[in-house]
Amino acid sequence: MSMAMSATLCNLNPINYQTTQIITSYYSVATLSSEGKRSPCCCIASRVYRSRLGDRHIKIRRQYCWSSNSRAQHSEATKQDDVPRETLIWRAIKLPIYSVALVPITVGSAAAYSLSGLFSARRYLVILASSILIITWLNLSNDVYDFDTGADVNKKESVVNLVGSRTGTLIAAYLLLVLGFMGLSWASLEAGSLRSILLLASAVICGYIYQCPPFRLSYQGLGEPLCFAAFGPFATTAFYLLQSSTRELPVSGTILCASVLAGFTTTLILFCSHFHQINEDIPVGKLSPLVRLGTNAGSEIVKVAVVALYALLFAFGLTRALPFSSVLLCALTLPVGNLVVRFVDENHEDKNKIFMAKYFCVRLHTIFGAALAAGLVVARMIPGRLVAVGH
Repeated sequence: MSMAMSATLCNLNPINYQTTQIITSYYSVATLSSEGKRSPCCCIASRVYRSRLGDRHIKIRRQYCWSSNSRAQHSEATKQDDVPRETLIWRAIKLPIYSVALVPITVGSAAAYSLSGLFSARRYLVILASSILIITWLNLSNDVYDFDTGADVNKKESVVNLVGSRTGTLIAAYLLLVLGFMGLSWASLEAGSLRSILLLASAVICGYIYQCPPFRLSYQGLGEPLCFAAFGPFATTAFYLLQSSTRELPVSGTILCASVLAGFTTTLILFCSHFHQINEDIPVGKLSPLVRLGTNAGSEIVKVAVVALYALLFAFGLTRALPFSSVLLCALTLPVGNLVVRFVDENHEDKNKIFMAKYFCVRLHTIFGAALAAGLVVARMIPGRLVAVGH
């Protein structure tokens, strides 16, 4: 079978797009590890794909094929893929990724405290637990739908591949979504904030159309704007409103600016998670930003994004939308931002190493969010406050 695939691919005419699409269906059989060598015919197919990526009428997918001098490389790569099950389970849990729930809640609650002095620890914990359930729904349903399209066929840490049940995973995912949204609805009723539940519903809708059929907008490269809206203006502002007491808190410039920063760092995590998945995304037609742009351009975008993050921080400080204490503490995270830029710049072409890029972004997201929240709290606690808040 593999020899037949090799012969077919090596005779591939770059203009014969129909043949290309047929051959793509055997991708999982003919794909080599990124560590393996490619035969000349594979290099031709790759160049054809890149030259025609912008053509929406023809979908050409990157082709790899077997060759006699690459079998040993493939065998070695297969051995390297024998990851212990405990490690796969840890990767499937994605514990560090749950910071995307923690940071918006903490920043929103800190902004509410900075403006009004209000903070309900019980409500904070209920919101946190409910948000974790919803993030788990996102992760599980994403694994299910990527399994359906074939994007996760070789992803050993996929929950569907680990438990061996697509239906069970999907049922568990939506059960968690219902439980999580019930908790958020309770918090909204207790806070007397209708706007908060509408904002949170909008955030959940963003998550749904991001990955679930028939929308699957992530396959069109629209995941990043949806992620920014969901975790930034929608969720962070909603969590701010959920700290209301007798009457709903006003939406101030402080919470809007803080939500933009929270959404920005969250989106950077999603963007960097695509680097190591390009070879898996191309065959199933998932046009992530990194598939469209390539890793070189992607690494440059990471640089621009980190510079823009701190530029926005200082701009919000100069306009007095954020207190000086927040600007100062967030500025201290610059070395972490530089670490993200340097790591991506040095490793964007190494699939095995660039896998860790998203975790470097998680580190930046968590530390930056903690600094932002701490600055808002400090601005309230210091007599007279360093800078007025809430324009």
